[in-house]
Amino acid sequence: MQIPFKQYGSLLADYLKPQRGRVIGLAIALLSSIVLQIINPQILGYFIDTAVEGGSQQSLLGAAIAFTAIALLTQVFSVAATYLGETVAWSATNALRVDLAAHCLRLDLSFHKAHTPGELLERVDGDVNALSRFFSQLVIHVLGNGILLAGILTVLCFENRLAGLSLSAFAVVALSLLLGLRSLAISPWADYRQISAEFYGFIGEHVAGREDIRANGAVHYVLRRFYELLQRWLPVYQRARFASTVLWATSVGLFTIGNAIALAVSAYLWSQNAITLGTAYLIFHYTNLLAQPIERIREELEQLQQVEASIHRVREVLNVQSMLSNQGHCSLPMGALPVSFKQIWFSYETSKHQNPERAKFPAPQNWTLQDLSFYLPAGQVLGLLGRTGSGKSTIARLLLRLYDIQSGQIHLGGGAIAQVPLSELRQRVGLVTQDVQLFQATVRDNLTFFDPQIPDDTILQTLEDLGLAPWLRSLPNGLNTHLGSDSSGLSAGQAQLLALVRVFLKNPGLVILDEASSRLDPQTEALIEQAINKLLKDRTGIIIAHRLQTVHRADQILILEQGQVLEYGDRSTLANQPHSRFAQLLKTGIGVGEGG
Repeated sequence: MQIPFKQYGSLLADYLKPQRGRVIGLAIALLSSIVLQIINPQILGYFIDTAVEGGSQQSLLGAAIAFTAIALLTQVFSVAATYLGETVAWSATNALRVDLAAHCLRLDLSFHKAHTPGELLERVDGDVNALSRFFSQLVIHVLGNGILLAGILTVLCFENRLAGLSLSAFAVVALSLLLGLRSLAISPWADYRQISAEFYGFIGEHVAGREDIRANGAVHYVLRRFYELLQRWLPVYQRARFASTVLWATSVGLFTIGNAIALAVSAYLWSQNAITLGTAYLIFHYTNLLAQPIERIREELEQLQQVEASIHRVREVLNVQSMLSNQGHCSLPMGALPVSFKQIWFSYETSKHQNPERAKFPAPQNWTLQDLSFYLPAGQVLGLLGRTGSGKSTIARLLLRLYDIQSGQIHLGGGAIAQVPLSELRQRVGLVTQDVQLFQATVRDNLTFFDPQIPDDTILQTLEDLGLAPWLRSLPNGLNTHLGSDSSGLSAGQAQLLALVRVFLKNPGLVILDEASSRLDPQTEALIEQAINKLLKDRTGIIIAHRLQTVHRADQILILEQGQVLEYGDRSTLANQPHSRFAQLLKTGIGVGEGG
């Protein structure tokens, strides 16, 4: 198997190129440390030979001072290399985290439905964190210790050819054996990273649903699954660690053999008067020093097992392509936008129906929308009714292009929606749901989605228009007050009004309301109804209604049943037709369900 810094050279180039200066400094510090490590034993060998031969104390003192100075300088370069290595590693991995997170956010919802938030967190943070050594210590230290190894063997050959050749043969055998054993451990570490991602995905999912789990008495069931996951995790971890232990045990045995070779060669050469005592010491010292690069390379290769698995998993995510094409170049007109659905067939199980021709013979249980057609003129409001699972929310997702249809045509603003750039589309289509997601950030950032270009005056005027000015004045730091992600400090009505402010600031041409005023007290609901009236003025609107009272402002009514049009027409006309489904609902006052 190829070594990652060869196989993934482009990954290194992309993330190390912006840090060219630091990388060069790291290389200089590391190479300087290597050179000094090779030179210092020579001084110690000279000191021993001089002392044995009865040399002057001045020569011995000079050698001792030089040895100490070089040892200290070696440590200085080692510290500098460590500092630069950590800086390079964190800078590169943080840049990779940003790219990976941005890539995940650009993918369509089918990807996110197939991967839990915890699993993606492990990919973006856990796997990337394992690559920190790949960007600094792994590559630089493998190369650096390779140079140190070559330097030691070269010096040994100059000191004595027999010693140099003997230890060179030992080093080749040792490295070959370690490289051969390395490949045996890659698969166990890949399995370990995968089950680790599953574990964090499980934790994230069930911690988020802790209230429902406790309320429905499912704690014991969740704990049983938790224990089962841990029982699967342990043997996988043990296999991965055993593979690493094999490398460690092999390296320890090899160092023992290396020391034995060095002692045997030194004893033989000494008996033949071929070397001095200082040279004998040098051979043994260099042999011990030889263990350092071999052991370091072994450690890096052990990390390499995990790094290869992490690189594979990171690249696996980066290679996932969104099913949504973003090649559009048509702009939407300003103002209210007309909406047109023509013979729309859509299924969340896209892999089962790739050929649009199959829409002529659909399997009803697989299609969320079936042959759906309607036209909503600019500036009018559509009331969307239907039972749970009828496809109401799916229409909103398609208009935001969170998914693409399998067959048919969707037009927005007079042109095909697929020809509109996603960034512009989602700026010109506003969605307000019952569940408002707030961020752990300031009020301003929560309202503008971190867009600094929206002036404060515009935000304040919008808050004033929606009746939120008294609430804003009650905050200690106004727009700079920090909010919690759990909507702490806000009532449900205030959170809904903040969601409406977000849409106002976007100034969309199409507004989609997913029963934004439900589950609120009458006074707050009345306030939100006033805000909705302002929001829908001079804009096209779609109201996904769960209660009949909310469609009183609609111009058209569309009732869905299992993804098909059950009834569609002008609201007043349908209300005055006694046999229409809408008139019967108004007469009985029965709700129409939720979701879809």
